[in-house]
Amino acid sequence: MADQWLMPAPVRRVEKRPDAPVEQGWPASLPPVRQLLDEGLDLSRATVLVGENGTGKSTLVEAVAMAFGMNAEGGSTGAMHTTWHSESPLHDWLRLVRGAGASRWGYFVRAETMHGLFTYLDSTRRDSHTRDPEFHRLSHGEAFRTLIDTSRFSGDGFFVLDEPEAGLSFTAQLRLVGELMTMLTSPGVQVLLATHSPVIASLPGATVLELDEEGYHERSWDDLELVMHYRNFCDSPTRYLRHLE
Repeated sequence: MADQWLMPAPVRRVEKRPDAPVEQGWPASLPPVRQLLDEGLDLSRATVLVGENGTGKSTLVEAVAMAFGMNAEGGSTGAMHTTWHSESPLHDWLRLVRGAGASRWGYFVRAETMHGLFTYLDSTRRDSHTRDPEFHRLSHGEAFRTLIDTSRFSGDGFFVLDEPEAGLSFTAQLRLVGELMTMLTSPGVQVLLATHSPVIASLPGATVLELDEEGYHERSWDDLELVMHYRNFCDSPTRYLRHLE
């Protein structure tokens, strides 16, 4: 673990600000959020969060992205567009321990607000002098893949992805893993993502944290509950489908 910090990764650790006025109730009531506030969290070059709906994956990645300076609805560091304020106050309670000399650039993509991000990018395309396509003319999966292929995801920086598998086929998910692997060959790149996909959770070399009602726990890919369920379902769908009747 220590050797990786010879490289300038953007975020070494996430922890509670000593003076943070933490509010009672949500999101502090979520066990993984509570654990983060109590213990802090060291981030590796690639960190993957998995867990059931409602365990706090998106809440955590959103807060870390915002604490870094990224837009809550997706986009680059310092982006200002917004459609609806729904984010938790968690980002205000956190401080980031940054790598010395590391890149300050970051980009955040979240599945639930991607439509708004594409609207913003399309509306500013003419003024930005980029070679972007009109994202809304593409399918959801094509638009996401095109976004990853742009200069926004090249070079050093902190890249945060919330459920990027939404809209992606199996083949496209594999391609995304390959693109992340290529990005991570640069020592100044760091990735934090939340996913329900066993394909994306298989990112080689990533630290995988499983979130549940007790907090977050480092797991190997083979030991993840979501991997077990996908394997069992593919082996025998009826074992699961019969409980839906």
